[in-house]
Amino acid sequence: MKKKIRVLIVDDSAVVRQTMYEILSSDPQIEVMAAAADPFIAADRIREEVPDVITLDVEMPRMDGITFLQKIMSQHPIPVVMCSSLTESGSETALKALEYGAVEIIQKPRMGTKQFLEESRVRICDAVRAASQARVRCISVKRSEISPKLTADVIMARPSNKTMIQTTEKVIVVGASTGGTEALRVFLEALPADSPGIVIVQHMPEGFTKTFSQRLDGICRITVKEAADNDTVVRGRALIAPGNLHLLLKRSGARYYVEIKDGPLVSRHRPSVDVLFRSAARYAGKNAVGVIMTGMGDDGARGMLEMKESGARNIAQDESTSVVFGMPHEAIKLGGVELVRPLEAIAADVLRMCG
Repeated sequence: MKKKIRVLIVDDSAVVRQTMYEILSSDPQIEVMAAAADPFIAADRIREEVPDVITLDVEMPRMDGITFLQKIMSQHPIPVVMCSSLTESGSETALKALEYGAVEIIQKPRMGTKQFLEESRVRICDAVRAASQARVRCISVKRSEISPKLTADVIMARPSNKTMIQTTEKVIVVGASTGGTEALRVFLEALPADSPGIVIVQHMPEGFTKTFSQRLDGICRITVKEAADNDTVVRGRALIAPGNLHLLLKRSGARYYVEIKDGPLVSRHRPSVDVLFRSAARYAGKNAVGVIMTGMGDDGARGMLEMKESGARNIAQDESTSVVFGMPHEAIKLGGVELVRPLEAIAADVLRMCG
């Protein structure tokens, strides 16, 4: 019998601890080892038994989550999933936690509709499973019915591969998940100011992508922004999908633009990489260059194959530089990838493919 993923929940709210316990216990692959009201209680529990994954609140009394994270990652690295509320300061702090070694961010569960609670369960359990497979390093500082796994068909029909109006403008489309925030930073920082337009899906909760985009914008030569409906894809700018909404590449004549769209989870995600890649296959075809980066699961694999079949050229991040090699591996296995490259080499390869 496969060993269960043992999780330690750390949150000062009794309601959140109970909700997280119920959500995680619904997954047959996960077992809640213990729940702690603050980092001091958690530290005592870790001395008795080391968990496979920790879910950690950002803001807590006595010791905040960031300080505790730094202690964990500098002394005994354990995969950590940060839990944050939908606040600007909480988003900023949670993103900072990724720099300190956290492998994923999830939105704190709250009461809502049945669909909302089911989607929260899917996302939280997926995040914990992804974290359990993540490569972490030392730094100096009751089961409910599972929803069907939908494909991009629910958002957009398959590309027809019919000849489009010719254009020479290239578009770069990128998909990433666990570990992707750091991978995207490395990739985007390496691009010149006149880089071809870029459209990105990073699996991230609602409310976090704006802060994430602003932070990248401050350190990259290109402009980086959270995508808005009808934004034009232009040279020197990257558009990042808003959390909890699908992002599609569209085209009118020679103009590429994006559409922001609600809809069901696709490949268990919203935004979904499969949705973005299918839209690129349909509207950009051979003018697109696709990149699939570190992440758990298979979101993007089918879409990348559709891109290849439409004439696009595709790159996957290699295993050695991926925090989780799930998404790139699935795309490679399906046959949609032309090159497999270490993270640091991807930017140069993308520019070369863009010609």
